[in-house]
Amino acid sequence: MSKQKKFGLVFEEHIPECTPLYGIEIKHGSTVSKKAGVINDVYRVIKITGDEAACVRLASGEKETIALSELVPVAKFGEPIYPTLQPIDRVENAPDDGLWHILIEADNYHALQLLEYLYPKQVDCIYIDPPYNTGARDWKYNNDYVDSSDSYRHSKWLSMMQKRLKIAKRILNPNNSVLIVTIDEKEYLHLGCLLEEMFPEANIQMVTDVTNPKGVSRGSLFSRAEEYIYFVFVGSASINLGSTDMLRSNEQKSSDVRWASLQRSGSNSRRFERPNLFYPIFFDKETDKFVTVGETMSLNEDRKKVVVPDGLRVAFPLGRNDDERTWQLQQETFMSLFEKGYVKFGNWQSNEKRTISYLSSGLIKQIENGELHIKSYSEDGTVVLDGDSKAKPLSVWNKSSHSASDQGSSLISNILSGKRFTFPKSLYATHDALWFFVADKPNALVVDFFAGSGTTLHAVNLLNAEDGGHRRCIMVTNNEVSSDEAKTLTAKGYQPGDSEWEKLGIARYVTWPRTVCSIEGHDVTGAPLKGDYL
Repeated sequence: MSKQKKFGLVFEEHIPECTPLYGIEIKHGSTVSKKAGVINDVYRVIKITGDEAACVRLASGEKETIALSELVPVAKFGEPIYPTLQPIDRVENAPDDGLWHILIEADNYHALQLLEYLYPKQVDCIYIDPPYNTGARDWKYNNDYVDSSDSYRHSKWLSMMQKRLKIAKRILNPNNSVLIVTIDEKEYLHLGCLLEEMFPEANIQMVTDVTNPKGVSRGSLFSRAEEYIYFVFVGSASINLGSTDMLRSNEQKSSDVRWASLQRSGSNSRRFERPNLFYPIFFDKETDKFVTVGETMSLNEDRKKVVVPDGLRVAFPLGRNDDERTWQLQQETFMSLFEKGYVKFGNWQSNEKRTISYLSSGLIKQIENGELHIKSYSEDGTVVLDGDSKAKPLSVWNKSSHSASDQGSSLISNILSGKRFTFPKSLYATHDALWFFVADKPNALVVDFFAGSGTTLHAVNLLNAEDGGHRRCIMVTNNEVSSDEAKTLTAKGYQPGDSEWEKLGIARYVTWPRTVCSIEGHDVTGAPLKGDYL
C-alpha cells in the first residue's frame, strides 16, 4: 500500500496571476508594476512628488523613483477588487425589443467574479474557445506571452483554466446546463482530466470536429484536420435531435420537408389588415398539448381581456415586438389539418407566443398522390414524413460549413476588410454546437469568457433569427494586442494604456467592430454585407 501511486492531474499552482488596472489612479500605498516590465515584479508607492513616484520593490526592498507614466496599478488574484461596468459604446437595431447582449472588456477572471454576483446558477450554456497553448506566443500568463521554450507552459495553462472554471461552474444552472470547450491536440488530454476532476457529477463527452479538411501540416507527422469539443452535461442536460447525424450526411438533406409557419409574415400580416384571422389558440398548461381554438376577435376587442379557462394557456399571432399579427388559416381549416396530424407545435417564444407549423396544400397533395410518405406519427399525433425524421448526432462531425478557413477567416476578413484576427472559429461550427442545447431554450443565457473575435454572439444572433428566440449572450475578452503588434508599438514609444495601443487591442479592433457589423449588416467601411447565411 505504501507504494501506491496517486493518479490524476498534477500541476503547479505557480506565482499568483496579476492583472493591470489601467485607468485607476495611482496613490500613496498603491501596488504597482512597470508597464514595460514583468507584471508580478511589484512595487509599493511610498510617496508621490509631481509626476514621479517613490517606490519600494517588494521582492528586494530596494527603493526606486519611477515616472508615474511608466507605472500601472496591479491586483493579485485573491486580493479584493470591486469591478464595475463602465459603458463604452452601444448598438441597437430594435430599440423596442427587450433582447440585449453584452461585451465586457476585462480580464476574464474578474469579469467572472462579477457574473457570479449577477447571475449565480442562472447560465444555460457556457461556450469557450480558450488559447490552445501551441507555443506560438498566443496567450499570456502574468502578462507575459507563453511560448514553446517555457518548460512550465502546460502547467501554467492548467492553472489559468482551473481558476476560471471554478467560477464558471458556479454560474451554470446546476439543474440543466452545459459547458462547451473547444481545444486541439496540444492540451486535450490535460483538459479532459481537468474537467473530470472539476465536474465529477457530470456526463462528459468529447466530439471530433473536422475544421480544416485540407489539413494543417505537422512536418513528418499526420496532418491535422480536426479539433475537439468537450461537452459537459450538467444536471439533466441532453441534446436536441436535428436533421443530420453530423458525419454521414454532410449537409441537410434536400428532401427535408419544410413546414410552413402558421403565423403570417410580410404584407397583409397585421391584425387590422386581415381581422378575420386573429383568434386565440389554447393549450394545456401542464402538458403543452393543443386543446382548442377560440372565436375570431373583432378589432375593438382587447386580447388581454380574453378569458383563459383554468389549466390552460393561450397563444396569439404576435410579432417580434409583440405587435399583433394574424394566422395563415381560419379555424375550420386549422382543425381539419390538426385532426390529420398536419399541424405541429414548437417552442414557446413568450407567454403568448408559440411556434406553430403546418403542411402546405402542395405537400398534402404529394402525400395524397403517394409522392411523400408518412413514416409514423409522433406522440402528439403529428405525422413524421420521409426526409423529416430526426437524427441523433454522432461524436465525429464532418460538415463543410465547419471549415475554419471558409466560414471563419474569410467571413471575418469580409466584415473587417482585412485580416485582423488569426484562426477564428467557423460561425456554423459554433452555431451547431450551441443548437444542440439551446434550440429548445428560446430565452437561454449564453456566456463566452474567451470571446476572441466574437463568433459566439454572432452565432446566438443567427439562432434567434432562425426561430424568433430571445437568447442573450454575454461575451468577455481582454484588450490585448498580439506579440508582434506589441513589439511594433513599443518601438514607437507607446505603452499599454495609451490610446494608440488600446485601439489595436482585440476587444476594440476585432470583437466590437464585428459585433456592430453583424448586427447592422455592413462591413467596417459601411458597405452592405453581401451573400446569405447558410
